[in-house]
Amino acid sequence: MVILHTVIAIVVIVVLIIWLKVDPVISLVIGSLYLGLATGVGFTATIEAIANGFGEIMAEVGLLIGFGVLIGALLHAMGAFQKMVTLLVNGVGARRLPYALTAAMSTIFPSIYVDVQVVLAAPVARSTGPYIGPIGLPLMAGALGTGIFAGYVFVVPGLAAVSIAGLMGIPLGTWLLYGFVLGPLTAIATTLVFRQLLRGGYWKQPRDERVDAAMVELETTELVTEDSRTPPLFVSLLPILVPLLLIAFGAFAELFGFSNDVIAFLGNANLALFIGLLGAYLLCRRVLGADGTGAAMSEGFHTTGEILLITGIGGSLGAVIGETGLDTIMAGLFTAEAGAPAILSILLAWGIAAALHLAIGSVSVAAITAAAITAAGIIGPVLGSIDVSPIVIGLAIASGSMFALQVNSNFFWMFKALLGLSTQGTFKTLTMVTSIASVVSLPLVMAVALFA
Repeated sequence: MVILHTVIAIVVIVVLIIWLKVDPVISLVIGSLYLGLATGVGFTATIEAIANGFGEIMAEVGLLIGFGVLIGALLHAMGAFQKMVTLLVNGVGARRLPYALTAAMSTIFPSIYVDVQVVLAAPVARSTGPYIGPIGLPLMAGALGTGIFAGYVFVVPGLAAVSIAGLMGIPLGTWLLYGFVLGPLTAIATTLVFRQLLRGGYWKQPRDERVDAAMVELETTELVTEDSRTPPLFVSLLPILVPLLLIAFGAFAELFGFSNDVIAFLGNANLALFIGLLGAYLLCRRVLGADGTGAAMSEGFHTTGEILLITGIGGSLGAVIGETGLDTIMAGLFTAEAGAPAILSILLAWGIAAALHLAIGSVSVAAITAAAITAAGIIGPVLGSIDVSPIVIGLAIASGSMFALQVNSNFFWMFKALLGLSTQGTFKTLTMVTSIASVVSLPLVMAVALFA
């Protein structure tokens, strides 16, 4: 019954938002209340889960969102994103922009914090969309989403990739060899498929795009009047690049055992983004002065509010799902038998991870890792009895864990707000591309099984 009530809660949320036009915050709270009460969590415990889930997500991503949006507001006010867009369009051409973005997200910038990636990269995706045409925004949004998650699950130091490798006893060097190929291949192939889908009238701009009024103000507030006053593009982008480098270095230091308190401090995502914000603030003060910087910061604060609220309520739904014990129930539905053929073992590993992700829905570090742990724990004990390498099972788990990201994920709501999409538009981009990526990567994993 827990599974049934979870499905009903998600359907209710979708119906309220898309068909009845109820605000997502209200819809998510209604769905959370129904799920908690229908599954026997209890009146008090349901309310506590909603409140605690909101607080836990804010503790995890609240500062990341706030600092990231403010960095974006300051850089936009200085014209940095417009410069970057011009460089990209001139360098790779409008047609190749989505592939350049998704390849970069899945290889050069794979992150242990997907929230950091979407906060920093969303302004670039929004800004470059118009150069492609009417389908530019959904195509760039899809490319961003699939790039982030293909890198997250396949490419070190993506936390899902590192966690699965550790649980399956796979050397990181071996995982890196296969994952670095599968990650970008999956991202680029998914973007190609999604582009074809968009050409068939799939995207309905009036219904699928819904930019918040605050974001419209933020997007149009470019305060630079003389290009000569602005720093070079590389300098302008340091507030984005430095945090990513700090986070990546901290992750590698921990992985290879040379981390210490100072490295962990500097590699903390919250501090790294604050350093980026401080750099953006100082650059903006130099270019725009105190008044211009204050105006840019005000626009950033205005935009941050709705994003934080929707993201927090998404975390509330995840917490209520956690209280129902759904993860344990889902894990108990699957078993692996000794002597199972390789193809069935791969499909089982993929299916377990896909079902767990679809049911639990969180893309945060904790939930994705929990899905990987559960899947690995079910398949792992019989690996010696089946004719398939651990790296193949691990990659199958990574592939399945991307499947159909949707409303019970706080990332879904971050993505919606930061890209300027409606809830329906987010389904048609993020949910669709993660589903395509999960399915596209499965035959690639099977191909690995031929020689791994």
